Order: sequence, then structure tokens, then C-alpha cells
Amino acid sequence: MEVPEKRIRILVCPLDWGIGHATRCVPVIKHFIDHGCQVVIGSDNRPMAFLQREFPDLEFIRFPGTHVIYPQRSMMVMKMLLQGPKLLKGVRKEHQELRTIISKYDIDIIFSDNRYGLWSTEIPSIFMTHQLQIKVPPYLKVLSPLIQKFNYAIINKYNECWIPDFESHNGLAGELSHPESLPAHVYYIGTLSRFTGSLNQREVTEIPPFEILVLLSGPEPQRTILEERLLRQLQQTTIQTIIVRGVTEKQEEKQLGEHIRIFSHLESDLLKEYMQKALVVICRSGYSSIMDITAMGKRAIFIPTPGQTEQEYLAKYLLKKKIYFSMSQKTFDLIYALEMSKNFPGMVLENDYKELGERIATNCHE
Repeated sequence: MEVPEKRIRILVCPLDWGIGHATRCVPVIKHFIDHGCQVVIGSDNRPMAFLQREFPDLEFIRFPGTHVIYPQRSMMVMKMLLQGPKLLKGVRKEHQELRTIISKYDIDIIFSDNRYGLWSTEIPSIFMTHQLQIKVPPYLKVLSPLIQKFNYAIINKYNECWIPDFESHNGLAGELSHPESLPAHVYYIGTLSRFTGSLNQREVTEIPPFEILVLLSGPEPQRTILEERLLRQLQQTTIQTIIVRGVTEKQEEKQLGEHIRIFSHLESDLLKEYMQKALVVICRSGYSSIMDITAMGKRAIFIPTPGQTEQEYLAKYLLKKKIYFSMSQKTFDLIYALEMSKNFPGMVLENDYKELGERIATNCHE
């Protein structure tokens, strides 16, 4: 009697600061499954709730990361630096917990999306990030070389580093994913979006006509601050609007007046339908959101999280290229932004996932 060949078990762990890292892991998880791997997801909070809805048949481990406190004002980087000892302690803790998980769940390969403590000397580990170069504000420029050195020191502990961007023409993320020097084990796998490839088969929904789709995301309190600011301005108009609050642990729907419909969360296949219908999307300039927008070829208005240098850089980078309009949260004017966005057509980026497939095949079948 032949013994069935053991399937490679992959531990997939996205960072849980918002759900962006979880959403961009969707195509990666699907490709791991397509290559015959068993996927185990280690996560917590909203990312875990999101992925459990996307992949209800997969095995899940509650594997929390380090909880950080986000400021209400714009001193994001300074706040992170002050929490540095806490973050380093969290990295060490998750690295120690990983050893137990590897043994208990018989893990063969680790896939970490921006979780710095999930490398191993026992089994292959893969790190995914679009931030090879971490942007710092001008007043902290002197610390940039030190931060870069630390970033690469951690990345080099992994067997491979996957970049969700295209290698040519500075890609979609510009200097973030195309710094002057690269680690030796970097592989560009193209942009990732949960809206590419096959989604769950479902009946097409009759969606009433609307103009604006607002996608709220990211950590608190800034998610709520933006929601309240947009609602105040939207209520002064009659523009038909759909708001998706990005609260994955709830399934609520309500109507606000005659022109604003609010969902706590939408499954990816239904959200894709709403995005197809929208004339313009308003959302954060988080990289996962940008990849989703480009995959759908939609016109968009970006509002970077205050003080989050990565989002501020991406918003300015794409504004300068005349692709997407953006405004700061503090000065955001809905009517002005809608008018200006007409001059920014957006773009379409398609990925055949050839490079991703090659990396998965190399790691899972060698």
C-alpha cells in the first residue's frame, strides 16, 4: 500500500496593522493552494476575521503581533520610535512563539508579510514587503541610514524576500520598492490584488446606481477620524455613495438619509462588483488599496493617513505622475477633490502571476 505523499504545510502570517496585508495575501494563499500546499494562517483581530471569511475551510492559529498605539495627530514616525523597545520585544516574542508553532503544527515553510520575527533557522522562511526603503520625515533624516540597516538586517535573516511590485520603471511603489541597493535574495513578483483571478461563484447582485465608493481601512483612531470627516461632507450633498467601513468583525448595513448606504464589511467578490460600478473610489493610499485600484482600473482619490510616511510618499508619487489625485485628511474638500480627480485617469496593472508561481514552485517542490 502506497503512503500518500506529504503535502507541504505553509504558515502564512500577515501583519495585523489594518487589513491591507491580509487582503494582498489572498492571491498568494490561492497560489499556494493551487500548487498543492496546505495553508495554515496565523493572524489575529480584523485580518483574521477577514481571512476566515475568505477561506472558511483553512486552518487558523491565533497568532497576535505587537499592538501599537497610533496617534491622533501626525507624529506617526516619532510615536513609532518611542514605541521601539516595545516593538523589538514583540519581535522577539513572536520569534520564540514561532518555534512552538512550527513543532506543534508541523510547519514546513513560513511566509511572513511584514512580520519581522517570523524567520527560522529550522525551516525555510519567506518575507514579503514593498518597503525595502522606509521613508522618514525630514526632521528624522539623520536616522535614515540606521533604520535602513536594521530593516535589511532583519530581511537578511529570511531565505527569500518577495516584493509585490514590478521590477521595471520603479514599479508602482517607486523608491519604496526600488532603493539604490537591494538584498541579494530579492524577487519581484508583480503587484497583488484579491480582485484578480477567480473569486467565489455567486449570483450577480442588482446594485442600485451610485457614484462614490468609500473604502475605509487602517488602524484606529485614524480610521474613525476619516470616516466622521467624510460623512460630514457627504451629508451636505446628494451624491449617491456607498461606504465600506472596513470593520471586518461585523456584518452590518444601514442607510443614512436617501443617498448614503453603509456596510461594515463586504466580501471580496461583492466588493469587486461595487468597485466595478463606482465612478470614483475614495480610500487611503495604503499600498494594498492602490494595488486593488490598479487591478480594477478605477479612478481614485487618495487620502493618506496623517504622519504615515509610506502613504504620504505613495500619494505624492502617484499625484506627481498625474495618475491619481490625492489630498491630505486635514484639508480634504470633497467637492474640490471630485472635480480635480477628473484630470487623473488612473491606470490598469495586470499581473499574470508567473513570477509568483515560479517562486512558489521553487520553494514547495525542490
